Amino acid sequence: MTMTWEELGWERLAAGVGRCRLPGWDCTTGLVVGEGTALLIDAGSSLAEGARLRAEAQELAGHRVTHLALTHPHFDHVLGVAAFAGAEVYGAVGIDTVLDGRHAREELRADAVGNGLDTRAADEAVDALVPPRHHVSGEWTLDLGGGRQVLLANVGPAHSAHDLVVLVPGSPEVVFCGDLVEESGEPQAGSDAVPSQWPAALDRLLDLGGEDALYVPGHGAVVDAGFVRRQREELAARFGVS
Repeated sequence: MTMTWEELGWERLAAGVGRCRLPGWDCTTGLVVGEGTALLIDAGSSLAEGARLRAEAQELAGHRVTHLALTHPHFDHVLGVAAFAGAEVYGAVGIDTVLDGRHAREELRADAVGNGLDTRAADEAVDALVPPRHHVSGEWTLDLGGGRQVLLANVGPAHSAHDLVVLVPGSPEVVFCGDLVEESGEPQAGSDAVPSQWPAALDRLLDLGGEDALYVPGHGAVVDAGFVRRQREELAARFGVS
């Protein structure tokens, strides 16, 4: 018997659409179920976490994960990617510069370990890391079958140099924001952030989703357009941009 979203600890947001808040860094992973397809949004912080997400997504969808979208190349969102063998992987154009190459991988590993990931788990995940095959430079529509289409949009750089959001049309529309939006803490701006363009990225996010969409942050509870707009104004004031 197939388990429900709630029984597996996932939050159902719309028909065939939900998300899971992962332990440790309160990172969100999303799932969109199509006809014989399943799109996962972000892969978790380790191979073990990725394997758990793959098993739960397969239980919910009734078939394997066929597509994986990475919202940005930070360790807590990407280090589980190798657990999804056979999936078509998507990321913002240029993301491979962060996920491929010895120096880039050493930086990713150091960030993971510095934030508390077990050294062995970090080594294992970084060694197995596979960069996305598909690079989104503007917008990319995925046809998941059964009348379900999903829009991938490159709206960065902002929180990172390679920010991708996922819009799922429906009633309600659902927008997976990655760490462009954070609810459980103040938005984080690391060395790869481009603060001067962050407010504009949130403007684009709001244009895509509209007033009635559900906005799913990279960390924290689901929010509405008003929350995103307030966070946009706070970031603009924080970084001295309009």
